[in-house]
Amino acid sequence: MFSTFQLTHIPSLFVASALTFGGMVPLFAPQAAIREMGFPARLHASKEAQSIMTLGMGRTTVIGIALWTFYLQGKFEAVDTLLFILGAYLGAIDAYVCVKEGVTGKAWFRGLSGAVIAGWGWCGMMAWV
Repeated sequence: MFSTFQLTHIPSLFVASALTFGGMVPLFAPQAAIREMGFPARLHASKEAQSIMTLGMGRTTVIGIALWTFYLQGKFEAVDTLLFILGAYLGAIDAYVCVKEGVTGKAWFRGLSGAVIAGWGWCGMMAWV
């Protein structure tokens, strides 16, 4: 049931933890979550944007919990697959939306971070022994 820890698991577990707990931030501080994403100030106080951020990040938390669940079950290939999809698709979406909103610094960071996460998953670093 429980997996055998390897040093190559650290980045994946970091991502899983960031998604799990970071996704919970909008429940308590939606303005701060919107600000952290890098969106313009006009969106921080928007009740509509806060509701959407809370709903979307709730789904992000589910992905983090799924990563942890698969890890604890020893299903490392599933973790790698989720990391690849997560990094490639969500990294691109995050970068695209940030560019549209005029926050190119955050767009580069999110796009490159997504590419690294996708690469980690594509190379099978969680299942690699």
